[in-house]
Amino acid sequence: MRLEARAPGKVNLCLFVGGLREHGRHEVVTLLESVSLADELRLEGATASTRDEVACEGIEGPNLVELALGSLRAHGWDAPRVRVEIDKHIPIAGGMAGGSADAAAILRMALLIGRLRPGVVAGIAASLGADVPSQLAPGLTRASGVGDRIEPRAPIAPHAFVLLPMPARLGAAEVYAEADRLGLPRSDEDLSACAAQLDAALREPEGRLPDELLVNDLQPATLSLCGEVGDALAAAREAGADHAMVCGSGPTAAGFFWGADAAERAEQAAVALSSAYPAAAAVTPVGAEYGVPRPSSPSGTI
Repeated sequence: MRLEARAPGKVNLCLFVGGLREHGRHEVVTLLESVSLADELRLEGATASTRDEVACEGIEGPNLVELALGSLRAHGWDAPRVRVEIDKHIPIAGGMAGGSADAAAILRMALLIGRLRPGVVAGIAASLGADVPSQLAPGLTRASGVGDRIEPRAPIAPHAFVLLPMPARLGAAEVYAEADRLGLPRSDEDLSACAAQLDAALREPEGRLPDELLVNDLQPATLSLCGEVGDALAAAREAGADHAMVCGSGPTAAGFFWGADAAERAEQAAVALSSAYPAAAAVTPVGAEYGVPRPSSPSGTI
């Protein structure tokens, strides 16, 4: 049993944040998209072990993949014990849902191995965090509720991104707490109005999202905690980006490029910015096929 899978990171094209609900999470309306910057996971049977093992350089202590495996076992997954190795490329605690993407990838692998119903896997994904359900099937996704109500969407106008990861790390809980302190969450009425505007824009086939929808409500909180992100956003605009915004809870900055030449322009921007931002990367949107697990054994068997 040997599998490989890519776990693509995500960029939020918009993120509208409402108030806290009784379960302690914020209501959100967001359009998020999987991109070509991805972690790589390798799974094989842990024949000499009595437990599942996860190895990921740069991550100390339990991570979401370990939690996902534990939840799979608790829900009756009786596959042989496994060892998972993760090569990290998505910035850690950078607002691109790297941990969530990894957990979603291991859930896709578990489905391929078998002995699980898709509904059980979807429930496990929702229990692991707000970003995990949207990463089960990479692509363009409208999410609402606390991130658990997922609606896959058709592609919009051609676009690409330049990503500028920061040396700092920010936890999502920390950023949401700062957003609460700053009074940023929207009223229910305002959140509903944002959702209606987004849905109207998405009804345009392969349309470009208007600038007024390219909003991240968490951005002021991220800037409050990590002011240098503001310089990165300005640098992306100066390098030709049509728009620049914080990825999710940050602190990764993203420059947006629209048009048939978007990928080329994003690549040029990444090269121009690499001296100031060594981790600068040009990325493009990817779909569900990008994250499909594949056999890694020479025989092609699972």
